[in-house]
This record gives sequence, C-alpha cells and structure tokens, in this order.
Amino acid sequence: MLTHEDLYSLEQYARLRPEFRAKVIAHKKNRLVHLGANATLHFEDALTMQYQVQEMLHLERIFEPELIQEELDVYNPLIPEGSNWKATFMIEYPDENERRQKLAQLHGIEKAVWMQVADFARVHPIANEDLDRETEDKTAAVHFLRFELTPAMVAAVKQGAAIRAGIDHPGYRAEATLPQAVRDSLAGDLR
Repeated sequence: MLTHEDLYSLEQYARLRPEFRAKVIAHKKNRLVHLGANATLHFEDALTMQYQVQEMLHLERIFEPELIQEELDVYNPLIPEGSNWKATFMIEYPDENERRQKLAQLHGIEKAVWMQVADFARVHPIANEDLDRETEDKTAAVHFLRFELTPAMVAAVKQGAAIRAGIDHPGYRAEATLPQAVRDSLAGDLR
C-alpha cells in the first residue's frame, strides 16, 4: 500500500521524472503478457501504481494532501497483496469499427481469462471490483482483474513453477507460457 511518504513532491518528481519513467518502462516489460494479437495483461505492482499516481499528480499539479490521498485511494487497490496478482486487461483493436464489433462479440471475456501455476487448476479472475465495465450489448476495452492463489500455488511459484495465462471465450481463444523474466517478476509479488 502506497502512502504519502512513498511519493515524490511535485518539484522532486519534475527533476527525477525522466529517470523514473525509464525505470518503470523497463520494469513494465517484465510484467506484460500478450494473449493473441488483441489482448494483453499488464500486471500491476507498487512501482507501476506509484508511477500512475506520480503522473496524475504531475499532470494535474496536485499537491493538496486530501487530493493526493484520493489518488492513492484510487490506485492502491491495484497493488497485489501477497497471495494474488492484479492486472489491467486490455482488448486492443486499432480500427475503431472492428473494435466496436469485437467488443460486442466478446461480452464476458474478462471472466474467461485464466492463470495457471504448474498443474494446479486454472484461476479465473475477480473482475472489475471498482465498477461494472460492460453493458448488455458490449464489454469494455479495459478491465481490472484480481487472481487469487492458494497457498500451495504461491509456494509452487516461489519454487520456480511455470505459469501459463490464457483466454477461453467462444469469440477469442489464446494462451501463453509466461517468459522466465515475467514469471520471476510475478513471483516477486507473492509472500
């Protein structure tokens, strides 16, 4: 959980921003999983959320303690808590007409995403705890997912077990074994 003490002041951040951004961009490369050509999981952690908060404070020129706390309250729920992974799930179609059509066909896709540690059962996410992101006729292009792991799964990941991710939806199927660097980064989220 990030607090005010974890953040740079606006002045400090202005000075450190280029170097901090470079650090976060490099970090995010090991927290990204492509599922087919049009879906991506961006796994969040304290550093990615600190970056989000710092950027919001920087762009909006926020320095009042209560408004800083509001930003922290928005982004802290996206930080893993030791027995889970949290991800921003994005459905990406560059063409606007195709995107609109696909989002109508992919209703419920966020519940069809899964993670699997070794030979354990697949873990489906708890999706969009902050607010409902779909209507009766379409899903959203962005969803927030939480994958809760059992203690045995956590132990297996800590011992080096492989991790797979996928989507099993009638309109979109994909799966991938996480590269070692991504697997190791996600292992660092677990206690």
